[in-house]
Amino acid sequence: MKRVPAAATSTAWALAYAMTAGVALLGSGAAHAVLDKAKAEAMMGKYACSACHSIDKKVVGPAYVDVAAKYKSDKNAVDMLSKKVKEGSTGVWGQIPMPPNAAVPPADIKELVTWIMTLKK
Repeated sequence: MKRVPAAATSTAWALAYAMTAGVALLGSGAAHAVLDKAKAEAMMGKYACSACHSIDKKVVGPAYVDVAAKYKSDKNAVDMLSKKVKEGSTGVWGQIPMPPNAAVPPADIKELVTWIMTLKK
């Protein structure tokens, strides 16, 4: 993000600049990065993700940190993983299938997967 020029001392100008920068972030998809750990954990509970997954331990499915590590260099990981969460998947992490999550809104899936991809071991 660009810095506000030193000559810009007007509060109104600075506010307008900040709002423009925020719109640019929203348009770039960076808005998904605002999910914090507490919101992510609440979402995991709401949609029962935590029945099979944990942030840092394998349960039935892989730990989220392991998912992030496996796909860290894949620029299409968020879209690919979002599709797997929505439609279900089997065979990538073993033979126990992940059932489809058809009732979960796609925006929520993408937001959670985007957050997962920020995790580090």
